[in-house]
Amino acid sequence: MAHKTNKALFEQLEKLATEQRNPRSMGIDLASASEIVDIIHQEDRTVADAVARRSDEIALAIEMVREALSLGGRLIYTGAGTSGRIGVVDASECPPTFGSPPSQVLGVMAGGRAAMFEAQEAVEDSPQAGKQDMEALHVCDLDVVCGLAASGRTPYVHGTLEHARQVGARSILICCVPREQLHTAVTPDLIIDVAVGPEVIMGSTRMKSGTAQKMVCNMITTGAFIRLGKVYENVMVDLQLTNEKLQERSRRILMMLTGCDYERATELLIATNGHVKTAMVMEGAGVELVLARELLQQAGGFVRKVIDSST
Repeated sequence: MAHKTNKALFEQLEKLATEQRNPRSMGIDLASASEIVDIIHQEDRTVADAVARRSDEIALAIEMVREALSLGGRLIYTGAGTSGRIGVVDASECPPTFGSPPSQVLGVMAGGRAAMFEAQEAVEDSPQAGKQDMEALHVCDLDVVCGLAASGRTPYVHGTLEHARQVGARSILICCVPREQLHTAVTPDLIIDVAVGPEVIMGSTRMKSGTAQKMVCNMITTGAFIRLGKVYENVMVDLQLTNEKLQERSRRILMMLTGCDYERATELLIATNGHVKTAMVMEGAGVELVLARELLQQAGGFVRKVIDSST
């Protein structure tokens, strides 16, 4: 690869909070293993507070995504490197946790699937690649495109957000620098700037920045799916029974929330083809399968509404 210079980029990076040296970890190269753990732990403890300072923005993101999903749209995470992988991980965990279609929450990385397993850093420099990936997904005005970029400057992510603007999709940028440090012509609908400060190892944004982004993504998808009726009390009741652990968990959920025994829970799951919410309504409201499905549909998928109204 030919060596290129970009003085403007150099000057941007020189000022970014994520590219500064952390005064609290200057001696980490001489630290013992236990001292390294302590230094990293002390820095990680600051991440939750940084996320909490953006609670209002995260709540807005939850409602934005809830509305999109309820209207048939999608949440599409985009990113490069660590940020991209975080989006892919969060998206891939939604179907087994919330019973959502795999196409409803997507994670798209610069460099495609191969970049998930092997770093391909140069691909993040192309906004055109981001635009092309969004075109391939036929992003439309029903969707939300959520760009993840620790520095806030990743060209690939800017390309995805710009395409979202052009087609009328809503857009979110999650970054780990203060918004006043952002250098982009793209103006997303919502910026969640979780300013975590300098990393333990200068520029290693897989550390505090990665943790912060994972926390925010967890909140957005979990919050949106709670608001869509995927949770009863604090229990995930729309899980997919894709392995033995989840099958037994579903029986335990039915027993715990309806008071039935193991055998009855098994009967309910067989009758509903493994749909826990319908099984809960059958037992909790004392109705047969067809009516349980109708009541659940009328309640917009909210089990609590059906059971509370029946009692």
